[in-house]
Amino acid sequence: MSNLHYTLPVIWALIIGLAVALYVVLDGFDLGIGILFPFFPEEADRDLMMNSVAPFWDGNETWLVLGGVGLLVAFPMAYAVILPALYLPVILMLLALIFRGVSFEFRWVGKPHHRKWDIAFTAGSIVAAFSQGVVLGGLLQGIRAENGQFAGGMLDFLTPFSLMCGTALVAGYALLGATWLMMKTEGEVEQRARKIGVPLLFALLGFIALVSLWTPLQIERIAERWFTLPNLYFFAPVPLATLLLAWWCWRGMRQGNDIQPFASAVGLFLLAYAGLVISNAPYLVPPSITIWQAAADPSSQVFMLIGTVILLPMVLGYTVLMFWLFRGKLRPGEGYH
Repeated sequence: MSNLHYTLPVIWALIIGLAVALYVVLDGFDLGIGILFPFFPEEADRDLMMNSVAPFWDGNETWLVLGGVGLLVAFPMAYAVILPALYLPVILMLLALIFRGVSFEFRWVGKPHHRKWDIAFTAGSIVAAFSQGVVLGGLLQGIRAENGQFAGGMLDFLTPFSLMCGTALVAGYALLGATWLMMKTEGEVEQRARKIGVPLLFALLGFIALVSLWTPLQIERIAERWFTLPNLYFFAPVPLATLLLAWWCWRGMRQGNDIQPFASAVGLFLLAYAGLVISNAPYLVPPSITIWQAAADPSSQVFMLIGTVILLPMVLGYTVLMFWLFRGKLRPGEGYH
């Protein structure tokens, strides 16, 4: 294997991995706001919650697009296997995101008859988050492929494990949403978010522990990756760091800190993501297709890489600028709409 054939798939795997991580974090708190809507029945509270994400929400899906297009161009074999295997939850996720986006805009213009858009916003957020978790679970448990093509059934993804992953992501996004409200709002919304955040934190920890036990017990290659020497020494800091971040998040919520709960919740997501990468690398389609087997011709990868190298810093810069310009807390009655 030439250096180019080896290096380019690694670069593209890192780019797609970055896009997925940024999408999960940035759209996670956004979806979490919708998931938490039923816990905030007052219209003024819901207005404040939506205003807190108004400058950010419609740019967050950029990272989902980058991940999907990058997978298609850089790893067409993986794209051709993953999409048929997970077609139903992927379509459900996309429809929910569209439905949710429409409700976000129409809620303002529909006042005072906006209740149906509140319901649509909540339902779209929950369905999108749950579908993403099912996609993740379906991928982690393995996809049957033969000769570079999907060889399973349409409902193979639908297992107790994938449903558990869907529920886990709903709880995790709700935690991100709650910690975001602690950081960005004041008054009753912030205080209620702190009360909700603690049980959500323990729920997420429970799901992380469940996945950490379920995957090695169910999948031999993951057990071998984590629990053989010397790997055990290298990977042991991951669960320890998870417990430390969880304690830091809990402490920040109890002490009234603004930024600490959100930062630590993001850290928990990134550590869980790192754990999943450790468990499955270098497989792009577990358990049979690696990033090198799925890679496109180097000329296609180079062509897309040139454009990505130019555009990626611009999108990152725009994201950072938006967070800087709209920093600080929103008081009740304030907004950007």
